[in-house]
Amino acid sequence: MKSELDAYLAVAGLYQLGGLDTEAQHPFTVSLSHLAKDDLGEAVRELHRVDVLAMRRFEQKAARIPALAAAIEKTLLAGRRIFLCGCGATGRLSMSLEVFCREGMLPPAQRESVIAFMAGGDLALIKAIENFEDHPEFGRRQLDELGFAEGDLLISSTEGGETPFVIGATERAAEVSSNAPWFLYCNPDDKLTRIVDRSRRVIEDRRIEKMNLAVGPMAISGSTRMQASTVLMAAIGFALLHRREPQQAQRAVTRLRELVESLDFAFLQPFVEKEAAAYEAGEFVIYESGRYGVTVVTDTTERAPTFSLPPFENLDVPAQPASWCYFHMSGQPDAAAAWRALLHRAPRTLDWPEVRGLAGAQLLGGYDFSDQLLAKRAARTRGARHHVFRVLDKDGTLVFDLDGMQQGLHLHGVPDFSRHLILKMALNIHSTLVMGRLGRYLDNLMTWVKPSNNKLIDRSIRYVTMLVQRRTGKTPAYDDVARALFAERAKLKIGEPIVLKTMDAVLEQFHAVAHA
Repeated sequence: MKSELDAYLAVAGLYQLGGLDTEAQHPFTVSLSHLAKDDLGEAVRELHRVDVLAMRRFEQKAARIPALAAAIEKTLLAGRRIFLCGCGATGRLSMSLEVFCREGMLPPAQRESVIAFMAGGDLALIKAIENFEDHPEFGRRQLDELGFAEGDLLISSTEGGETPFVIGATERAAEVSSNAPWFLYCNPDDKLTRIVDRSRRVIEDRRIEKMNLAVGPMAISGSTRMQASTVLMAAIGFALLHRREPQQAQRAVTRLRELVESLDFAFLQPFVEKEAAAYEAGEFVIYESGRYGVTVVTDTTERAPTFSLPPFENLDVPAQPASWCYFHMSGQPDAAAAWRALLHRAPRTLDWPEVRGLAGAQLLGGYDFSDQLLAKRAARTRGARHHVFRVLDKDGTLVFDLDGMQQGLHLHGVPDFSRHLILKMALNIHSTLVMGRLGRYLDNLMTWVKPSNNKLIDRSIRYVTMLVQRRTGKTPAYDDVARALFAERAKLKIGEPIVLKTMDAVLEQFHAVAHA
């Protein structure tokens, strides 16, 4: 039987993605980890500059959004449904868009017509489900089980343009419905078609409509939860909002770019300092929001896989360590009510025999955002202090409130959907700099990434190789670094930096050979 290492090396060529823009280092943020500790104001400004640049590039690529808006309107007028699909960050943006549709983006008669799904089902909204995205057959299966049929429209998003799960769902939609599916992604076509066979297959498939939204590298290399997922969410959201007047969708992109350019995120600095200090003191943070719940829960969830933090713990499993932050939806009596309030519907879980223990309904019930959370967390953390971070709306101002310290952004007259996009950017900046102050990345390399799927394994191997090269001038063999990574992963504890530990192991091997 093949070991995990052998199984990975057998397919590694399919996941070596270092030549893609979304995996590159952004030139604006090469000193970000140092600025986060030594010049927080400049670090905030750098991340804002990256967002502004992404918005400008997005505006240049927005010409196809009206065509997507027209396809959405045609589908709804025919009485058919819109399906939204993604994985990880794009799965969460898809889920968020369904919530926004239920909250008013679509009229009441059509709010059930948008169905979002992500790799791993609804539980993946708040918990990374390992390996799911590597399986195109899972994408096909989830789409089929949701009842996708002739005339329905699938809108798929994948930041890199290469996620097997999303590609599987998209190709299945092209087989089932004559209503051409849309495939949105953030890498240049020439690079994708040269580097990734499965991406070339989709790009060259005439049954599938494509929208390329390549906006360059991410602020943290590979962290597509940031700029890539922002522009993908904006493109689909504006198409939904302006389906009846498609040309307005493109104008909405310009208005968003102008708004982002005008904002000053300096207000985030004291919040970054205070939250980072809380974690350094062994304390915790509870985030609360009603109106902005799904956007807040998305950012807090995505910190765990990006920075190797303990994920939201299942409150029914006493042995799991407490996550540094959790999400609370105030006023909900139990887990079922909290989930329904967050999603505006009952959760959809995957109870397939082979994944029930990872993504099933019984497991989901243990992730409790209700008013019962506070007592459960107090017991788990033995009464450790929990700071309360509220995200509110007060008379048109987006307000951050951390233990009574309040500041915010004046967004008078800004539509609800654009408010969510601005909040997403603000939280991305905030959480990234909190993690930077705690040393959870180096320069702008995601050195604490959790290698939970093949793409992230390759990313970890590339980072180790890069860091070893910088220190020794030598390039270790890919297979040797992979071997060291899997050895370290087998003994890794929650919160340990897999890339740095593997780098040390490779350097130790170099030293041993040199002195043999």
